[in-house]
Amino acid sequence: MRWLEADRDTEGVHERSFRLDVEGRLVPGVVWMPPGEADPSRPLVLLGHGATRHKRVDYLLALSHLLVRRHGFAAVAIDGPGHGDRRADGGADEVQLFGEFLGEWARPGSTDDMVADWQATLGALREGAGVGGGPMGYWGLSMGTIYGIPLAAAEPRITAAVFGLMGLVGPTRDRLAADAAAIACPTLFLQQWDDQLMARDDVLALFDALGAANKRLHAHPGEHAAVPAEELGFSVTFLARHLAGEVPPGW
Repeated sequence: MRWLEADRDTEGVHERSFRLDVEGRLVPGVVWMPPGEADPSRPLVLLGHGATRHKRVDYLLALSHLLVRRHGFAAVAIDGPGHGDRRADGGADEVQLFGEFLGEWARPGSTDDMVADWQATLGALREGAGVGGGPMGYWGLSMGTIYGIPLAAAEPRITAAVFGLMGLVGPTRDRLAADAAAIACPTLFLQQWDDQLMARDDVLALFDALGAANKRLHAHPGEHAAVPAEELGFSVTFLARHLAGEVPPGW
């Protein structure tokens, strides 16, 4: 792992960017944590962005700052395949980027590569940044769910998860169904009732496939990207309570 020189301290949040080489793949990432001495027992939340976005998209920044300032957690995000700093142009053309993502999604090995990138990131953070040893959660919608469900199925350290804006569709449909069935941790699943990209029945089928006994579905009116801000805030509370072991009855 190579740390970049420019760290940022903003409103009680310390941000560090890094680059990692995983089997020849460049994995750019960023970690957020409270300022001061590292705490290896601090809970860590992995943040997965959606297609055509990147590791520092506005909603991930907002979530990371809530996790750090309100709960004292650490958070980490990496650019997805073909996104953000993995590409020379930064992905300014969303139409081109989305088309390229569809091709990447269909590539055999794409899911396994992203799982490996996340696991290599976690190993490097545990060794070199003093994070990753505490309870671990995952948050990722849309493309963040496409790659996040297989990651959570493969990574037993993830003990609470937020998924959504995705259905049992696409080239990895069977893989998603199988990996969803293997997930046992408490899970919050978000759905947009008027999602123009995902049919309701397909989304409900993915929620139904989740093996977790403790799972809940939150649905809101609106299109794919119109998840209400209060729901994003609740998702942070959901992860924080489970990772901190402060779960009220019924959670």
